[in-house]
Amino acid sequence: MRELIVRGISGLLYVTIIVFAMFASRELFLALFFFLGLLTINEFQKLVHLNSYASFLIFSVLLFFLSYKVIDLNAVYFYAVTAVFVNLFLIRDLLVVHRIPMFYQKKYVTLIFYIISGFVFLTLIPFRDGNFSPKIIVGVFILIWANDTFAYLLGKNFGKRKLLERISPKKTIEGFFGGLAGTLLASFLIFKYLGSLSMGIWCSLGFIIAILGTFGDLIQSKFKRQAGVKDSGVLMPGHGGIYDRLDSIIFVSPFIYTYLEIVHYVS
Repeated sequence: MRELIVRGISGLLYVTIIVFAMFASRELFLALFFFLGLLTINEFQKLVHLNSYASFLIFSVLLFFLSYKVIDLNAVYFYAVTAVFVNLFLIRDLLVVHRIPMFYQKKYVTLIFYIISGFVFLTLIPFRDGNFSPKIIVGVFILIWANDTFAYLLGKNFGKRKLLERISPKKTIEGFFGGLAGTLLASFLIFKYLGSLSMGIWCSLGFIIAILGTFGDLIQSKFKRQAGVKDSGVLMPGHGGIYDRLDSIIFVSPFIYTYLEIVHYVS
């Protein structure tokens, strides 16, 4: 019971800080995720046994010039496409390779186009049209949390068939579909109460987040399994590290940004 209370208080504080920063100002939002990005990079480097200060500089430069200032939109698009391809290769390695090759041979590629890109596009999602729209990124986080919550509840109570047991023994197929259903329900509620995007787009984002967010969680689980640790850190009592909390949104944000840009271009 004590662990559940600690976990609940820690999670509530985390959600409150994030939502407050999103609605306060773009600068506070960027500052928060710059700080969270530094913590995540530190945790990731420990997992892959990389000791480099250059990664923090690379993150700072990319976040400043591609998210805060956006000096060249073509550079942003190139970075998005490259990040999507690297993430797709991580999915391939998750499913068909026993040990992720990038874990050993291409640590900087993974760091720049998976971890760092996740924060760059997370902070770009509410600022795509030149105006800061916090409702969009709040909606995205609600979908992430809905997917995690419903997947956990239905998986725990009704889960029987394992989703990918060799990577994450607790995840079940029933939990995955429960997460998908909960995310679609949340998509409808977000459209009704937050608006900003059409119902079709919110539902599409629900599908993207439920499917790719699950892959993001599994990929992080594989990194932890290869590193031989349970959590990426201990900063959040009852939850693990910052990377543990942001693994889904980090992975899915380049896909969300690319999807929204394609929809905008087509429309």
